[in-house]
Amino acid sequence: MMNLQRSAFEQLSEPVRKWIWQQKWPSLRDVQNKAIPAIMAGGDVVISAKTAAGKTEAALLPLLTRIKNREDLGNGFSILYVSPLKALINNQFLRLEALCEGSDVILNKWHGDVSADAKARARKRPSGIVLITPESLEALLVRRGSEIKFLFSSLDAVVIDELHAFIGSERGMQLSSILDRIEMATGRDRIDRIGLSATLGDMGLAAEALRPGKGEAVQLVHGLDEGNGIKLQIRGYLLGGEPEDGQEGNEELQELDPEEEEQKGDESEAFGVPKRLADDLFRFLRGDSNLLFAGSRQKVEIYADRLRRMCDDAHLPNEFFPHHGSLSKGEREDVEVRLRDDPRPTTAVATTTLELGIDIGDVHSVAQIGPGYSVASLRQRLGRSGRRAGNPAILRIFVIEPGDTKGAHPMDRLNLDLIQSIAMVEKMKAGWCEPPAEAGLHLSTLIHQVLAVILQTGGIRPAAAWKMLCERGPFQTVDKVLFADLLRCMGSPQNKFIEQSPDGLLMIGEMGERETESHEFYPVFATDREYRILNEAKVLGTYPLTSPVAAGETIIFGGRRWKILAIDDDARVITVKPTRGGKPPYFSGAGGNIHDCVVEEMRRILLSDTAYQYLDKTATALLAEARRAFAEFGLAERSVIQFADGALIFPWVGTKKLQTLSLALLSRNFEASHFGQAIDVQQCNMAGVNAALEKMSNGDVPDARTVAGRLAKPNMAKFDHLLTPDLMALVTLRERLDVPALQDVARRVMQRVATG
Repeated sequence: MMNLQRSAFEQLSEPVRKWIWQQKWPSLRDVQNKAIPAIMAGGDVVISAKTAAGKTEAALLPLLTRIKNREDLGNGFSILYVSPLKALINNQFLRLEALCEGSDVILNKWHGDVSADAKARARKRPSGIVLITPESLEALLVRRGSEIKFLFSSLDAVVIDELHAFIGSERGMQLSSILDRIEMATGRDRIDRIGLSATLGDMGLAAEALRPGKGEAVQLVHGLDEGNGIKLQIRGYLLGGEPEDGQEGNEELQELDPEEEEQKGDESEAFGVPKRLADDLFRFLRGDSNLLFAGSRQKVEIYADRLRRMCDDAHLPNEFFPHHGSLSKGEREDVEVRLRDDPRPTTAVATTTLELGIDIGDVHSVAQIGPGYSVASLRQRLGRSGRRAGNPAILRIFVIEPGDTKGAHPMDRLNLDLIQSIAMVEKMKAGWCEPPAEAGLHLSTLIHQVLAVILQTGGIRPAAAWKMLCERGPFQTVDKVLFADLLRCMGSPQNKFIEQSPDGLLMIGEMGERETESHEFYPVFATDREYRILNEAKVLGTYPLTSPVAAGETIIFGGRRWKILAIDDDARVITVKPTRGGKPPYFSGAGGNIHDCVVEEMRRILLSDTAYQYLDKTATALLAEARRAFAEFGLAERSVIQFADGALIFPWVGTKKLQTLSLALLSRNFEASHFGQAIDVQQCNMAGVNAALEKMSNGDVPDARTVAGRLAKPNMAKFDHLLTPDLMALVTLRERLDVPALQDVARRVMQRVATG
């Protein structure tokens, strides 16, 4: 007799099927049809699909069925659902309450805002699903180490929401370590892990991040929901007026018809916001629900204030509200609730805070100032729009360029923010996004986990700690010798974070007690670091450091060039002096590492004559100007050009390789600094720069430790300040630089020929 395979829907339990009928779903989504049999079969699974494709249900419908099918269901939680944000947990609780109630499964919230009484009740009779953040899970293990077996021995699976937000990060390493610690404490060889994500550039790396060392055994599920289509536009703006080039371009969103207003008028550049840009934001966003990603918190406040005043001037109720991490929880939630539940038009002007899946309903459009720094982020933001059937996602990118004015810096003439925006859109259209970062050493997070394990166990032997955290856990790049060096560093007279008892157990030291007694201990990530910029004891302002900098480098601040003399991490002070070298480029200050593939696409765009229908007239003219400048500088055939009293190097590589080459030149006594996609070498001649690059291309590259030594701190991770110079150099070389690529990068610079 033929054995017919049951459909995904038929594999679900009766209560779950009944809930689906009550929702009046016409059918299961593609990702659900694929994920249900995979999860029912058991094992680790990564589920990837576009935003709002039904990934949460794809995981929980079969997991609830597994709970109902289990005959040995004992005491303890059945499912851990780990989310990166408390707001996401609150959203998911409301979303899943009816489903769990219909399946007779208890649903628990667990984070810092949940009452101690509610947590105590859940601990006393643990059952069902617990929605929790990594920090709350860490606190539970550290404070209630003796209860772990009781709480988690019956655990059927762990769901990790927004997996991409954890991969390659300190929090990701912490979470992976916590899950291993739970498995070991409960005597389980493994507990199923289900990762959910909307943006994964390399599913293999994601699988490895979900189950370190055993990624090949993770099943991959990719949903193919086509969605409702995308309408997009890139609009250009000038700091100094309209371009002279009258070349026509598309004046509206691709596929949209509304009349374009005449783009003329005076430019007001208050706080760097051209008047025409402010007018267009008001015109496009007013009257609907939207997200406007403005960049930094300062820029969010500037744009929200400008748009609010425009509402006042037009005698209209305000529709524009800031949303960023420095605002109170109540203010952020007010904006989220207004977007989700209030019929009044609302635009949230945000940093990255609304990038993840906080429930704000379906917004009409997404707007973004500048290119951002990753295609993955762009895809995530775009997924917030176009969720309702028949409504396409709408994206507008607003790019400010300084314009091709007399005496402009060569980098300004290339209009690189616009070129990067086009490159990111093209890569997104091609279905590409950045792969997850490969595992680094993460010694700062390992310090945290050593302290956490000591607190959880009451004391542990060094060999057992290494086995738990490194051999079995996620810190598999740390061998026994390096682990011993790290323990000695933690226990040094300067640090006193740990000590060893007479019988060999690791214990918390004097300074470690001060650190671990605070609620601030549980997060492993460092808070945003801003440094004061000082010139001859005069404070010029504060500078947010999103990437390491080196003494001798040049920074652009307040429209001037400053050479870094010293960096004091403890006082958070950067001492600078004015430096010459010609007019500095316009610098938008966008943070983050740009991937090699995006920068390579930028060069292809400058080499080609392809027209992009989604550009408005100004952006089309700026693209033409950039291509003319690219040809004028001869950058199709060479990558080094003369500028002022030095040279500009365009390697066309990502941020990590660009910074590595800049530091290598610093180590060879050049005054080199990297901005955007170029390295500015001052007070030198072309022959000297070319000779140095030629040597590197032939294999004569600076020693890796020498290159790393040029990179002054700031300490980027929470406990970097504890590390010895040798350990800090290891972290720098593994995670922040790419010294092995130096020879190839130098060779490509020297052998650059036209490829277009």
